[in-house]
Amino acid sequence: RKPADATEYLCAGGKLFYVRNLDAGAVWLIAPDRQIRLEKPAGSTGQVYASGKVRLEISAQDVTLLDPPAVFIGCKRADAKS
Repeated sequence: RKPADATEYLCAGGKLFYVRNLDAGAVWLIAPDRQIRLEKPAGSTGQVYASGKVRLEISAQDVTLLDPPAVFIGCKRADAKS
């Protein structure tokens, strides 16, 4: 079930996760196995968020989530028009 006020992202293999915008440029990552707050790293440009080894990069074309050892590349907004 999609969490309230969150954007759903679909990835290859039917994998999905959700992202909710928070205050101060942070986001809340809601994955199937856990939830974690990601902060915008100092000096970063664009929509990049991280916490430890977890890194989320959002661009106009696609989204990449690095959560070692898992890697999700080419994810798309579920509500995006194809």
